[in-house]
Amino acid sequence: MREIAILLHNVRSAHNVGSIFRTADAAGVSKIYMSGYTPRPMDRFGRVNKEIEKTALGAERFIPWERSASFSALISKLKRAGWKIAGVEQDARSLDYRKLRLKGPTLFIFGNEVRGIQRSIRAKCDILVEIPMHGAMVRQAHHPCHTGRGKESLNVSVAAGIVLFSMRQ
Repeated sequence: MREIAILLHNVRSAHNVGSIFRTADAAGVSKIYMSGYTPRPMDRFGRVNKEIEKTALGAERFIPWERSASFSALISKLKRAGWKIAGVEQDARSLDYRKLRLKGPTLFIFGNEVRGIQRSIRAKCDILVEIPMHGAMVRQAHHPCHTGRGKESLNVSVAAGIVLFSMRQ
């Protein structure tokens, strides 16, 4: 089985982080890295994050995790070790996730719930993938009278589940 790891950068919700831990465990992810202000299962004083614990249901104790002070240094280190870096983000360069055919170890990057993955991280990715949207809110977002308040993407934890399990097929 191909090795898969995750980088969560500036994911603000502890519930989303916990949910991603639980999904990552089920999908066989080998490690979760967290950078920026992403909450961690345990703070720097050794206290458990109760919100992550509640949604992860113990997965945070089984998947190795690490806080990375620099997403850039982490990505560079993994690239030197032969990892492919795949950002999950809507972008003009993005490929439909169902067409992704990477071999070898892969790091998937998931970003902030509202702003996504920042441009500087996208520039370091080997590939960007997205989940095509088809619903009424997406059609409304492309309407000439759209106010910019509609959502055109999935929740980050849902997106992580779709992408991670698709890589296991």
